[in-house]
Amino acid sequence: MFDTLSEKLESAFKNLKGDTKLTEINIAQSIKEIRRALVAADVNYKIAKEFTDKVKDEALGSKNVLNSVKPGELMVKIVLDEMIELMGGQAAGINIKGKPGVVLIAGLQGSGKTTFTGKLSKFLKEKKTKKVLVAACDVYRPAAIDQLTVIAEQVGVEVYKEIENKNPVVIAENAVAYAIQNGFDVVIIDTAGRLSVDEQMMNEIAAVSEAIDPSETLFVVDSMTGQDAVNTAKVFNDRLDFDGVVLTKLDGDTRGGAALTVKYTVGKPIKFVSTGEKMSDIDVFHPDRMAQRILGMGDIVSFVEKAQEQFDEKEAKALEKKIKKNKFDFNDFLNQLNQIRKMGDLKSLINMIPGMKKMTKNLDIDDSAFAKVESIILSMTPKERSNPELLNMSRKRRIAKGCGRNIHEINLFIKQFDQMKKMMHMMSKGKGMGNMMGGGMPNLPRR
Repeated sequence: MFDTLSEKLESAFKNLKGDTKLTEINIAQSIKEIRRALVAADVNYKIAKEFTDKVKDEALGSKNVLNSVKPGELMVKIVLDEMIELMGGQAAGINIKGKPGVVLIAGLQGSGKTTFTGKLSKFLKEKKTKKVLVAACDVYRPAAIDQLTVIAEQVGVEVYKEIENKNPVVIAENAVAYAIQNGFDVVIIDTAGRLSVDEQMMNEIAAVSEAIDPSETLFVVDSMTGQDAVNTAKVFNDRLDFDGVVLTKLDGDTRGGAALTVKYTVGKPIKFVSTGEKMSDIDVFHPDRMAQRILGMGDIVSFVEKAQEQFDEKEAKALEKKIKKNKFDFNDFLNQLNQIRKMGDLKSLINMIPGMKKMTKNLDIDDSAFAKVESIILSMTPKERSNPELLNMSRKRRIAKGCGRNIHEINLFIKQFDQMKKMMHMMSKGKGMGNMMGGGMPNLPRR
């Protein structure tokens, strides 16, 4: 996510390395590189120029202040502040009023509306403890209703559908009435998209909106389409006056232009971003956190929030006791892997940790690495998992055959596990569980 933009911005700041202070000359050089980086990220040139003009004015005003701060660090701080402001300043969140609260999902075909409908329903159900109904109002796309039905079943919410009815306005009205009768807190209306903006589409979505009077209308755009996504959002907003934008496919090779400029262009905030294929891969958009990630600072706040959602306090205390007694075993380790897996895409998580994005730049990291470790542990007997010291050579050979790895990989994994276990035990004596998260874990087997 934003890898190219991050690299180009980093290069712009490096131009200040070795300088003792900001000057008009080195500011101008950096501003030129920053503008180029933004345009390459598919930011409209006019917006890029206005942004860099603000950065330049701020930098010139700061060049004789804070002499103790390195010029590169000062420029990063200025760009960070301006980038946060460009993207909206603060998180907007979702606004659901009434019972049921009605959320209307709009967007072009292929932008990810139906998948996002499932992700949002899971988010509202699990994080906001809402009883959610999703309504299938896309009556044109083949298998659209089936897709929403499968997704709804996957996330554990009910779907409202009318197979024979081809009038989306009536279906939406009936869905809201059904939600009222059955005590739902929220009803999410998944609507049809088109390959491009057309009058028929605009009339239909406007009619649906007028009929159900949603408390929240979200426009879903594919972030990989860059500035085109921003332009499409503007056309929709001029007609529909939606409440916020959802950016999907941020885990892809996106250049970042949409995320950076949609608030400036449309005047509506980005409310959610979708960062993967799992139903849990949805985040409230925080401009400050996104700006920090773009500038290579990581996003430790989001990382901790994701961890807190998955780790049970009682389990953590029980685990701490086992570590203090040096009884941490493969069952515990496997449980921790599963908890991390639930937090989301592994590469996205790593990029949230300050400095890790640069360190893992050329590594091929994906969730399949977990499966390889899991296969080693699951090839052990229950007794072996609870008693790692039982693993002699004959047992290791059997485990290697069972998981399809070679004996060297088994030995390496066990050695690294033992080292981690010893380190965790030593740290637990005086520093507690809170300081162990940086203690590391065995290197995951290569492909």
